Amino acid sequence: MPNRKRVPAFSAFLYRYRNLVERFFNKLKHFRAIATRYDKHDANYLALIKLAAARL
Repeated sequence: MPNRKRVPAFSAFLYRYRNLVERFFNKLKHFRAIATRYDKHDANYLALIKLAAARL
C-alpha cells in the first residue's frame, strides 16, 4: 500500500535464503519414511533425515 504509515522491513538477502530453506524442507518431506515417521527412536529418525539431506 503506498499510503502505509509503517513499511514492514524487507531484506532481499534474507528472503532468498529463507526461500531456499523452505524449498529444502518441502523436498525433504517427499521422502515417505520422513513424512510418516516410522522410526520409534529419535536417533534413527535423525539418521534418516541426514541420509535424505545428503541425497538431495
